[in-house]
Amino acid sequence: MARDLRHLYETDFVAWASEQAEALRGLARSRWNGPLDLERLAEEVEDLGAAQRAAVLSQIERLLHHLLKLAYSALPQPRNGWLNNVDSARGEIERRMTATLRLAAEEALPRLYVRARRAARRDLIDYGETEAARELPDENPYTLEQLLDDEWYPVSRLDSGGGPDRR
Repeated sequence: MARDLRHLYETDFVAWASEQAEALRGLARSRWNGPLDLERLAEEVEDLGAAQRAAVLSQIERLLHHLLKLAYSALPQPRNGWLNNVDSARGEIERRMTATLRLAAEEALPRLYVRARRAARRDLIDYGETEAARELPDENPYTLEQLLDDEWYPVSRLDSGGGPDRR
């Protein structure tokens, strides 16, 4: 069992944290009389997993925000900054992503898109691109696979002279 827990810890920290929190609560329910504050330990371990989840979801929202600006803006600047933000977000996601977090990301993607779209809209308006801001789609045009693919970027107005790639 220790080998399985070690593997789970190394491959899916969030699932490991959840299992460990439940095991600690099980000990507390069995009235284990050791020198540990089992309930608070369980909460803290669970919070570690929740922090990983929040970090990944935040980076996905950041990624969506900058991909939308890259796709819809016709401005040549500040594209390099947006590309750097996309690459940085993808790196952070890659370092933390697990199977459990992938499921959470799929579930949260519509909510994350709404917030990212709102931020991208405001930024585009600030850059004087009111028309581009109006054209941002109501529904997320990107799959999680596209978002996580280091080689994928949406076709931009600047590159194509038209609308974004909606593959």
